[in-house]
Amino acid sequence: MDDSETVAGRQGETRGGGTFEFGEGEKGDALIIAVRCKGKGEIKVSVKPVNVGFPLECVDGEAGTTTSTTYNQVGVAGAEKKGTVSVLAPSSVRWSMTIGRGKPAEAEALGSKPQPQPSGETE
Repeated sequence: MDDSETVAGRQGETRGGGTFEFGEGEKGDALIIAVRCKGKGEIKVSVKPVNVGFPLECVDGEAGTTTSTTYNQVGVAGAEKKGTVSVLAPSSVRWSMTIGRGKPAEAEALGSKPQPQPSGETE
């Protein structure tokens, strides 16, 4: 999390699956989900009440030292509500997670600025 974001919940290093709760945020806040994992296998993250989920492929490096981190921001209706995160993971994977709150990313910063469309008309 950076200085403009606040922590709503944390789960320390966990082996296999688990569920934890996170607190509510301010109206208009985006939900931020930062996941770290290590070990070989896929984890599946499910976030309620926003009904967001995603898989994450974790890698196994030398002596289990390789860690991958995924940072997702969700800006949907209800993202400010408190909720729960559930993770399905094999026992070979260790993961930790931080849930935060922050201002939604600007559409222009994400490269989704509307582009002028040709009208097909000639003068």
